[in-house]
Amino acid sequence: MQNTVSCVAASTSEIQPLPVLFVSHGSPMFALESGETGPALTQWGKTLRAQYPQLRGVVIMSPHWMAPGVQVMSNPAPDTWHDFGGFPPALYQLQYPAKGDPALAQQVLDLLHAAGMDAVADAQRPLDHGAWVPLMHLLPQADVPVVQVALPMQADAHAVYALGQALQSLREQGVLLIGSGSMTHNLREFFGGARQAADYVVEFTRWVEMQIHAGDIDTLLDWQTRAPHALRAHPTDEHFLPLYFALGAGGKGAQAHYLSREVMYGMLAMDALVLQYHNA
Repeated sequence: MQNTVSCVAASTSEIQPLPVLFVSHGSPMFALESGETGPALTQWGKTLRAQYPQLRGVVIMSPHWMAPGVQVMSNPAPDTWHDFGGFPPALYQLQYPAKGDPALAQQVLDLLHAAGMDAVADAQRPLDHGAWVPLMHLLPQADVPVVQVALPMQADAHAVYALGQALQSLREQGVLLIGSGSMTHNLREFFGGARQAADYVVEFTRWVEMQIHAGDIDTLLDWQTRAPHALRAHPTDEHFLPLYFALGAGGKGAQAHYLSREVMYGMLAMDALVLQYHNA
C-alpha cells in the first residue's frame, strides 16, 4: 500500500507545471556583484528545486543570441562564452559547466514546428552571458541541462510572445522556461557607481508591473506607444523582448510574484519575476 501511495504522489508531482521566470541579467559584472537580485535568485532556486523535484532542464532566451530566424541550441556541451570586453580578469575565469540536452532541444524544435515556425538547430552554440550569468545565481551547481533559444532579429513583442506560447507545454514536462533580459537598458546613461534610481526607470518598471498584475497583455504588447519613457528605457528593444517570451510561456491566468525590484547604477532595473498559477 505504501508503494502505491508513493507512486500516486510521484505521478501527481510529475504533471505539476513549473513556473516561468523573467530575470534581468544587468551587466556582466552581475556575476561578481550580485547586489540584492543575486541572493534572491539563489533563494528562489532552492525553493524551486524543493517544490519541483521533477526539474530536468532549462530553456532560456537571451538577447545576446540574435539570429536571422528561430534557432535552438542543440550543443550537448556548450562552452561558457565570455562575450564581452574590458572587465576585471576575475570575470573571465568564471565557468558555468552545465550540459546541453539535444533531446530537449529536439522537443523545443518539434513544438515550434507544430506552431508553424521555421526553427533550426545550432549544434555549436555556446552559452552567452545573458544565460550563464543569471543561471550562476539561480542554479549554482550547474547540474541542470540548459538549452538556449535565439531571439529572432526581426521579431517584435507579438512574435516573441508567440514563441513563448508555443513552448508552454514544456512546463508540464519538468522544464523551466526563462526569459533573460533587462527591465530597463539604456547603456548611453551608464556611468558606473551606485546612484539613486532615475525617475523614468521607476515609472517605466512600475507601469510594466501594473500591466502584468492586471493581465493586460494587449497593453503590454503595445508598450512602445503606451508605456511611459519607453524609448528612453529601451532605445533598442532586444533586452526587453525576452519578457514576452516569459509572458507567453506563462500563459493567460498566470500570476506574477516579484523576486527583485532592484536598480543598479541608477538606470539598470534588475526586476526578476516568477509567473505561475496559484493552484500550481
